[in-house]
Amino acid sequence: MPYLREILTEGHPTLRKVAKKVDPAEIADPIFQQLIDDMFATMYDAPGIGLAAPQIAVGKRLFTVDLQDDEKPEAGPRVFINPKFTLWEGEIEAIEGCLSVPGMVGDVTRFSRVVCIALDRRGKKFSVDAGGLFARCLQHEMDHLDGILYIDKAKDLRPARTDEEVAEAEAVAAGAR
Repeated sequence: MPYLREILTEGHPTLRKVAKKVDPAEIADPIFQQLIDDMFATMYDAPGIGLAAPQIAVGKRLFTVDLQDDEKPEAGPRVFINPKFTLWEGEIEAIEGCLSVPGMVGDVTRFSRVVCIALDRRGKKFSVDAGGLFARCLQHEMDHLDGILYIDKAKDLRPARTDEEVAEAEAVAAGAR
């Protein structure tokens, strides 16, 4: 049974630490599998489209993603363990928010396409070629594993005030953008 974990917010030192690589032998451990289940439950409850282990005070190179997009099944529920980017290209600027920085938005420039290799929850290596929101989400979560928050990269960081910004922040958090 998955448990909801507390999401750390800006100012907590764990969010600024580089997460440690996961030992592949650890992946099959029921406690590690429980962590993955807890991360999905916490992410959906927030609601968000991605959650990195450091956001729930676990200093491991692991994140979960679910864009909840039926048209792109590769963007469905995914676990990334020890992820690495092997390709970065293009640039796009878009509004971002973060579960660890509630109520704020900012304009962040990211790569428009990335290729990421990682291990899945069974320890099997896989690769994804991501564009659009999926690419931005992977970069955002990867930053968490390196102790970086989006506010470190954002221009025009601001509280979500206007109806449009509030709607955009909620859409980003809910996975619609």
